[in-house]
Amino acid sequence: MNTQQAILTRRSCRKFIDKPIESEKLHQLLQAAMSGPSCVNARDWSFVVVTDRGRLTQMADANGRPAEPLRGAAAAILVCGDLQRAFPPAQDYWVIDGAIAAQNICLAAQELGLGAVWLGTWPQMDRVQAQQKLFALPEHIVPHSVLALGYPAIDLTSPREDRYEENRVHFEQW
Repeated sequence: MNTQQAILTRRSCRKFIDKPIESEKLHQLLQAAMSGPSCVNARDWSFVVVTDRGRLTQMADANGRPAEPLRGAAAAILVCGDLQRAFPPAQDYWVIDGAIAAQNICLAAQELGLGAVWLGTWPQMDRVQAQQKLFALPEHIVPHSVLALGYPAIDLTSPREDRYEENRVHFEQW
């Protein structure tokens, strides 16, 4: 699957079959996450990989009702920002860097035949604090988002509707 095909066919997957994800595929997802651009190449991210069913349930509880897909997922990746590595003059770029890493995971999952759904954590501080507590994260590590992952229970390869909207594009000026 080429990049354009992965982008145009990718969709959120909230239902998974009961099959573990191979460690090599988890490695490939993390490799994709860490290959994205970051502000001044700060690489200000960290990741917590979870495959334990009990821990996945605790993550779902910590992130609230929208995180229900974690209960059926084979794995999850908690994307975090590392404030000690963030660009000092503009530390908040860690949020964008985390979003890019999460998107790369979603696209790599699509290419690997896995389903993924992005579950927001930051800036909802109750979720941030719950994930920090659950994983005993150091103060400088801030949860950004959770990706629920697994082999999809639905077909994720069929084309979806074209989302291009001509009226949202402006050339040279507004």
